[in-house]
Amino acid sequence: MQMPIWLAVLLVVAALAAGIFAGYLYRKKVAEKEIGSAEDEAKRIINEAIKSAEAKKRESVVEAREEIFRARSENERECKERRAEVQKQERRIQQKEEALERKTESVEAKEEKLSQKLKALDEQKAELETLKNSQLEMLEKISGLTVEEAKTQLISQVETEAKHDAVAKLKEIERQLKDEADSRAREIISTAIQRCAADHASEATVSVVPLPNDEMKGRIIGREGRNIRTLETLTGVDLIIDDTPEAITLSSFDPVRREIARLSLEKLITDGRIHPARIEETVEKAQREVEAVIKQEGERAIFETGVHGVHQELIKLLGRMRYRTSYGQNVLAHSIEVSHIAGLLAAELGLPAQQVNLAKRAGLLHDIGKAVTHEVEGSHVNIGVEMARKYREKEEVVHAIEAHHGDVEARTVVAYLVQAADAISAARPGARRENLEAYIKRLERLEEIASSMPGVEKCFAFQAGREIRILVNPEKIRDDDMVLLARDLSKKIETELNYPGQIKVHVVRETRAVEYAK
Repeated sequence: MQMPIWLAVLLVVAALAAGIFAGYLYRKKVAEKEIGSAEDEAKRIINEAIKSAEAKKRESVVEAREEIFRARSENERECKERRAEVQKQERRIQQKEEALERKTESVEAKEEKLSQKLKALDEQKAELETLKNSQLEMLEKISGLTVEEAKTQLISQVETEAKHDAVAKLKEIERQLKDEADSRAREIISTAIQRCAADHASEATVSVVPLPNDEMKGRIIGREGRNIRTLETLTGVDLIIDDTPEAITLSSFDPVRREIARLSLEKLITDGRIHPARIEETVEKAQREVEAVIKQEGERAIFETGVHGVHQELIKLLGRMRYRTSYGQNVLAHSIEVSHIAGLLAAELGLPAQQVNLAKRAGLLHDIGKAVTHEVEGSHVNIGVEMARKYREKEEVVHAIEAHHGDVEARTVVAYLVQAADAISAARPGARRENLEAYIKRLERLEEIASSMPGVEKCFAFQAGREIRILVNPEKIRDDDMVLLARDLSKKIETELNYPGQIKVHVVRETRAVEYAK
């Protein structure tokens, strides 16, 4: 006998309902268990966070107290120094007042003597005038003289008076020239500056290459970093890939290498094929392009300044200066501007055309040593002198290069003009700048490195970080040890610090013996 359909359907529905209810009970049990575990984990995290916050709070309080104590000590020290300085200045003012009173008394005494001398001179002048009149009367009475003798005597007297007047006039002219020299010099410099206007754009030691998207960063890095290693090895530039969106930073103190890396990376991004073989081909192509630009820039500088007959290697070095900066100022633009200003100053002074051309030539080449400071040891002045002599520049030009920073005394007008033009170009508003925070950190790091050497008592950075002076303990450092200390410190500075140019290290050892005679 078959079961009715409705009964079968009813049984199926009942079975489904029982299954659903059983599943619901099971899921509810599992969810309650997970919720309990999550609450325990949350409590644990909260407790750890509270403990960490309390520990950080205690650390912050301790640090704040230490900072307050340091600030208070520094303030007290500064107050003592200022009081001492004020007392010293008061003593100096008192001494100056006493000296002024003594000088006033001396001047009054001299004025009295001078008045007496003037009175005596007036009396002598009156006597001479009387004697002269008597001589003239005697000459009028003399009748034995010929016309030629009288004329000769008269001419002699007139010549004496004329020479006296000429000397007095010459002294007056010299005094006027001295008074007008300063104003004339200012007028010449201002005229030259106005005739040579130039724009300045600050440049840095890093380049930023934009990317079409952030996925390109992974392609540039490559599998296990092979692409980025190849690019850094071939160009000698550090590629900084950080969280900056759609950008890669290129860092290098060699501007030519940085430009080659920038061009190579832009070409690789545009082409899309990024692998070691393609990177090598692209870098070689970018090197050829940069060398062509260097040659063009050197020729442009020669054409723009009107300086002719420059050796081809010097022209290439001028082109390399297109990618060199000094405190944010482009060195090639600075050299061109110095050339123009030196030539204009020479023209305003009325110098011959040959001297004007020499001034322009020396101004263009005065910083030529900066083109190879990354490859050759020494200051850019010494390197520039060697380069100029190597390619047979005139001695006047070599001397101007050597003297433009005062390393040697200027002996020619051209050298003085290049010094003045260099100072004018560097002093233009906006021409040069250095980030204040980076500058202070560099000086602090320099003094920190010097202080870390054994036997050093004090150290001071001078001349914007281009010179460091060290005072050593004479009981710990002997005279023979000073040479080793200076050499070791210079090596350590070269290893741990990045800086433009060179840093001069002075080591001073002083011994004193004090005794009192009673």
